[in-house]
Amino acid sequence: MAGETICNVLVTGANRGIGLELVKQFLGLPNPPKIIFATCRDPQDGRAQELKKLACKHPNLVILKLELTNEETIKAAAKEVEARLAGKGLNLLMNNAGIMPPSTLESMTKEDMLSVYNTDLVGPMLVTKAFLPLVKAAAKQSKEKGFSCCKAAIINTSTIGSSMGNPPSMNTFPVISYRCAKAALNMLTRCQALEYKEDGILCAAIHPGWVKTDMGTEKAELTVEESARGILKTLSKLSEEHSGRFLNWKGDFVAW
Repeated sequence: MAGETICNVLVTGANRGIGLELVKQFLGLPNPPKIIFATCRDPQDGRAQELKKLACKHPNLVILKLELTNEETIKAAAKEVEARLAGKGLNLLMNNAGIMPPSTLESMTKEDMLSVYNTDLVGPMLVTKAFLPLVKAAAKQSKEKGFSCCKAAIINTSTIGSSMGNPPSMNTFPVISYRCAKAALNMLTRCQALEYKEDGILCAAIHPGWVKTDMGTEKAELTVEESARGILKTLSKLSEEHSGRFLNWKGDFVAW
Protein backbone atom coordinates (compact mmCIF):
# COMPACT_ATOMS: atom_id res chain seq x y z
CA MET A 1 0.00 0.00 0.00
CA ALA A 2 3.07 2.17 -0.18
CA GLY A 3 2.51 5.32 -2.22
CA GLU A 4 -1.22 5.35 -1.57
CA THR A 5 -2.98 6.66 1.49
CA ILE A 6 -6.23 5.42 2.96
CA CYS A 7 -7.24 8.56 4.79
CA ASN A 8 -9.55 7.10 7.44
CA VAL A 9 -9.87 3.47 8.56
CA LEU A 10 -11.94 1.59 11.12
CA VAL A 11 -11.05 -1.92 12.33
CA THR A 12 -13.32 -3.89 14.66
CA GLY A 13 -11.92 -6.44 17.09
CA ALA A 14 -8.67 -4.50 17.25
CA ASN A 15 -7.49 -5.34 20.76
CA ARG A 16 -5.89 -8.68 19.86
CA GLY A 17 -5.01 -11.12 17.10
CA ILE A 18 -5.35 -10.12 13.48
CA GLY A 19 -7.21 -6.90 14.29
CA LEU A 20 -4.42 -5.63 16.54
CA GLU A 21 -1.77 -6.56 14.01
CA LEU A 22 -3.68 -4.81 11.22
CA VAL A 23 -3.68 -1.64 13.33
CA LYS A 24 0.07 -1.99 13.94
CA GLN A 25 0.81 -2.44 10.26
CA PHE A 26 -1.45 0.44 9.22
CA LEU A 27 0.50 2.62 11.66
CA GLY A 28 3.78 1.40 10.17
CA LEU A 29 2.94 2.24 6.56
CA PRO A 30 5.08 4.88 4.80
CA ASN A 31 1.85 6.85 4.37
CA PRO A 32 -0.27 5.81 7.35
CA PRO A 33 -3.98 6.68 7.54
CA LYS A 34 -4.81 10.10 8.95
CA ILE A 35 -7.08 8.45 11.49
CA ILE A 36 -7.29 4.79 12.50
CA PHE A 37 -10.36 3.94 14.56
CA ALA A 38 -9.73 0.73 16.53
CA THR A 39 -12.72 -0.79 18.27
CA CYS A 40 -13.04 -3.42 20.98
CA ARG A 41 -15.63 -4.58 23.50
CA ASP A 42 -14.08 -2.82 26.48
CA PRO A 43 -11.15 -0.40 26.07
CA GLN A 44 -10.61 -0.52 29.85
CA ASP A 45 -10.18 -4.29 29.90
CA GLY A 46 -6.71 -5.72 30.44
CA ARG A 47 -6.77 -7.29 26.98
CA ALA A 48 -6.74 -3.80 25.44
CA GLN A 49 -3.49 -2.72 27.12
CA GLU A 50 -1.31 -3.20 24.03
CA LEU A 51 -3.76 -1.21 21.94
CA LYS A 52 -3.77 1.59 24.52
CA LYS A 53 0.02 1.70 24.53
CA LEU A 54 -0.04 2.15 20.75
CA ALA A 55 -2.55 4.99 21.10
CA CYS A 56 -0.19 6.79 23.50
CA LYS A 57 2.52 6.74 20.82
CA HIS A 58 0.34 7.47 17.80
CA PRO A 59 -2.05 10.44 17.94
CA ASN A 60 -3.80 9.21 14.77
CA LEU A 61 -5.04 6.07 16.59
CA VAL A 62 -8.43 6.40 18.26
CA ILE A 63 -9.81 3.59 20.45
CA LEU A 64 -13.58 3.15 20.60
CA LYS A 65 -15.90 0.89 22.54
CA LEU A 66 -18.01 -1.29 20.24
CA GLU A 67 -19.73 -4.55 21.09
CA LEU A 68 -21.13 -6.42 18.10
CA THR A 69 -24.11 -7.74 20.05
CA ASN A 70 -25.00 -4.33 21.50
CA GLU A 71 -26.50 -2.02 18.89
CA GLU A 72 -26.34 0.98 21.21
CA THR A 73 -22.53 0.77 21.40
CA ILE A 74 -22.38 0.50 17.61
CA LYS A 75 -24.51 3.62 17.16
CA ALA A 76 -22.51 5.50 19.80
CA ALA A 77 -19.24 4.59 18.09
CA ALA A 78 -20.60 5.74 14.72
CA LYS A 79 -21.58 9.11 16.22
CA GLU A 80 -18.12 9.56 17.72
CA VAL A 81 -16.42 8.68 14.43
CA GLU A 82 -18.66 11.11 12.58
CA ALA A 83 -17.78 13.87 15.02
CA ARG A 84 -14.05 13.21 14.80
CA LEU A 85 -14.11 13.08 11.00
CA ALA A 86 -15.78 16.50 10.96
CA GLY A 87 -17.37 16.16 7.54
CA LYS A 88 -14.83 13.76 6.05
CA GLY A 89 -15.77 10.23 5.07
CA LEU A 90 -14.64 6.81 6.28
CA ASN A 91 -12.65 5.23 3.48
CA LEU A 92 -12.20 1.71 4.81
CA LEU A 93 -14.45 -0.26 7.15
CA MET A 94 -12.96 -3.59 8.22
CA ASN A 95 -15.43 -5.92 9.92
CA ASN A 96 -12.79 -8.07 11.59
CA ALA A 97 -14.30 -8.95 14.99
CA GLY A 98 -15.88 -12.35 15.49
CA ILE A 99 -16.06 -15.45 17.66
CA MET A 100 -15.35 -19.13 16.95
CA PRO A 101 -16.50 -21.34 19.82
CA PRO A 102 -16.05 -25.13 19.50
CA SER A 103 -19.04 -26.86 17.92
CA THR A 104 -19.66 -30.16 16.19
CA LEU A 105 -22.77 -31.58 14.57
CA GLU A 106 -23.30 -33.65 17.69
CA SER A 107 -22.58 -31.03 20.35
CA MET A 108 -24.13 -27.95 18.73
CA THR A 109 -27.32 -26.49 20.22
CA LYS A 110 -29.79 -23.92 18.97
CA GLU A 111 -28.34 -21.41 21.44
CA ASP A 112 -24.80 -22.05 20.18
CA MET A 113 -25.78 -21.43 16.57
CA LEU A 114 -27.80 -18.30 17.29
CA SER A 115 -25.05 -16.85 19.47
CA VAL A 116 -22.45 -17.15 16.72
CA TYR A 117 -24.83 -15.83 14.06
CA ASN A 118 -25.60 -12.86 16.30
CA THR A 119 -21.92 -11.96 16.57
CA ASP A 120 -20.42 -13.06 13.26
CA LEU A 121 -23.27 -12.12 10.92
CA VAL A 122 -25.73 -9.74 12.56
CA GLY A 123 -22.92 -7.78 14.20
CA PRO A 124 -21.10 -6.90 10.95
CA MET A 125 -24.47 -6.15 9.35
CA LEU A 126 -25.31 -3.62 12.08
CA VAL A 127 -21.82 -2.10 12.02
CA THR A 128 -21.98 -1.61 8.26
CA LYS A 129 -25.46 -0.11 8.52
CA ALA A 130 -24.31 2.37 11.18
CA PHE A 131 -21.16 3.47 9.35
CA LEU A 132 -22.52 3.32 5.80
CA PRO A 133 -23.32 7.06 5.57
CA LEU A 134 -19.66 7.81 6.34
CA VAL A 135 -18.42 5.29 3.76
CA LYS A 136 -20.79 6.77 1.18
CA ALA A 137 -19.46 10.23 2.04
CA ALA A 138 -15.91 9.03 1.40
CA ALA A 139 -16.92 7.69 -2.01
CA LYS A 140 -18.56 10.99 -2.94
CA GLN A 141 -15.62 13.07 -1.75
CA SER A 142 -12.99 10.98 -3.54
CA LYS A 143 -11.57 12.15 -6.84
CA GLU A 144 -10.54 8.61 -7.72
CA LYS A 145 -12.32 6.77 -10.49
CA GLY A 146 -13.37 3.16 -10.16
CA PHE A 147 -13.22 1.14 -6.96
CA SER A 148 -10.46 0.92 -4.36
CA CYS A 149 -9.84 0.75 -0.63
CA CYS A 150 -8.35 4.23 -0.79
CA LYS A 151 -11.69 5.51 -2.08
CA ALA A 152 -14.39 3.59 -0.17
CA ALA A 153 -14.56 -0.05 0.85
CA ILE A 154 -16.23 -2.51 3.21
CA ILE A 155 -14.12 -5.60 3.97
CA ASN A 156 -15.63 -8.52 5.86
CA THR A 157 -13.34 -11.11 7.45
CA SER A 158 -14.53 -14.56 6.41
CA THR A 159 -12.95 -18.02 6.42
CA ILE A 160 -12.10 -20.82 4.02
CA GLY A 161 -14.29 -22.93 6.28
CA SER A 162 -17.33 -21.16 4.83
CA SER A 163 -16.56 -22.18 1.26
CA MET A 164 -19.13 -24.45 -0.34
CA GLY A 165 -17.13 -24.90 -3.52
CA ASN A 166 -13.91 -26.03 -1.82
CA PRO A 167 -14.59 -26.70 1.87
CA PRO A 168 -11.93 -28.03 4.25
CA SER A 169 -12.62 -31.38 5.86
CA MET A 170 -14.65 -31.69 9.02
CA ASN A 171 -11.65 -33.23 10.75
CA THR A 172 -9.49 -30.17 10.24
CA PHE A 173 -12.22 -27.55 10.72
CA PRO A 174 -15.18 -28.90 12.74
CA VAL A 175 -16.52 -25.54 14.03
CA ILE A 176 -20.00 -25.83 12.54
CA SER A 177 -21.66 -22.67 13.84
CA TYR A 178 -18.69 -20.53 12.76
CA ARG A 179 -18.63 -22.05 9.28
CA CYS A 180 -22.36 -21.51 8.82
CA ALA A 181 -22.31 -17.92 10.09
CA LYS A 182 -19.40 -17.00 7.83
CA ALA A 183 -21.13 -18.58 4.83
CA ALA A 184 -24.05 -16.27 5.54
CA LEU A 185 -21.61 -13.35 5.90
CA ASN A 186 -20.31 -14.18 2.42
CA MET A 187 -23.81 -13.73 1.02
CA LEU A 188 -24.18 -10.49 2.96
CA THR A 189 -20.95 -9.31 1.34
CA ARG A 190 -22.28 -10.21 -2.09
CA CYS A 191 -25.53 -8.35 -1.42
CA GLN A 192 -23.62 -5.30 -0.18
CA ALA A 193 -21.53 -5.27 -3.35
CA LEU A 194 -24.66 -5.36 -5.51
CA GLU A 195 -26.48 -2.73 -3.46
CA TYR A 196 -23.63 -0.25 -3.03
CA LYS A 197 -22.12 -0.54 -6.51
CA GLU A 198 -23.82 2.65 -7.66
CA ASP A 199 -22.36 4.45 -4.65
CA GLY A 200 -18.83 3.50 -5.73
CA ILE A 201 -18.18 1.30 -2.69
CA LEU A 202 -16.02 -1.81 -3.00
CA CYS A 203 -17.24 -4.76 -0.89
CA ALA A 204 -15.28 -7.98 -0.45
CA ALA A 205 -14.80 -10.92 1.91
CA ILE A 206 -11.29 -11.98 2.92
CA HIS A 207 -10.02 -15.24 4.40
CA PRO A 208 -7.01 -14.27 6.56
CA GLY A 209 -5.53 -17.75 6.51
CA TRP A 210 -5.09 -20.19 9.37
CA VAL A 211 -3.41 -17.85 11.84
CA LYS A 212 -1.67 -18.40 15.17
CA THR A 213 -4.15 -16.55 17.40
CA ASP A 214 -6.43 -17.45 20.31
CA MET A 215 -8.94 -18.60 17.68
CA GLY A 216 -6.47 -20.23 15.30
CA THR A 217 -4.32 -21.94 17.99
CA GLU A 218 -0.56 -22.51 17.88
CA LYS A 219 -0.98 -25.28 15.30
CA ALA A 220 -1.88 -22.72 12.65
CA GLU A 221 0.26 -22.12 9.56
CA LEU A 222 0.62 -18.31 9.64
CA THR A 223 1.76 -15.74 12.16
CA VAL A 224 -0.45 -12.71 12.64
CA GLU A 225 2.32 -10.60 11.09
CA GLU A 226 2.31 -12.70 7.90
CA SER A 227 -1.47 -12.69 7.66
CA ALA A 228 -1.87 -8.93 8.23
CA ARG A 229 0.97 -8.15 5.83
CA GLY A 230 -0.73 -10.22 3.15
CA ILE A 231 -4.11 -8.64 3.83
CA LEU A 232 -2.73 -5.11 3.51
CA LYS A 233 -0.97 -6.03 0.27
CA THR A 234 -4.20 -7.52 -1.05
CA LEU A 235 -6.21 -4.45 -0.03
CA SER A 236 -3.85 -2.25 -2.03
CA LYS A 237 -4.64 -4.22 -5.20
CA LEU A 238 -8.43 -4.47 -4.93
CA SER A 239 -10.44 -2.94 -7.76
CA GLU A 240 -13.90 -3.22 -9.30
CA GLU A 241 -13.27 -6.80 -10.44
CA HIS A 242 -12.83 -7.83 -6.81
CA SER A 243 -16.03 -6.27 -5.50
CA GLY A 244 -18.51 -8.91 -4.43
CA ARG A 245 -15.79 -11.56 -4.41
CA PHE A 246 -14.22 -13.84 -1.80
CA LEU A 247 -10.41 -13.74 -1.57
CA ASN A 248 -7.68 -15.01 0.70
CA TRP A 249 -4.89 -13.01 2.33
CA LYS A 250 -2.68 -13.61 -0.73
CA GLY A 251 -5.26 -12.05 -3.06
CA ASP A 252 -6.37 -15.33 -4.66
CA PHE A 253 -10.05 -15.88 -5.33
CA VAL A 254 -11.76 -18.43 -3.09
CA ALA A 255 -14.76 -20.49 -4.21
CA TRP A 256 -17.96 -19.39 -2.53
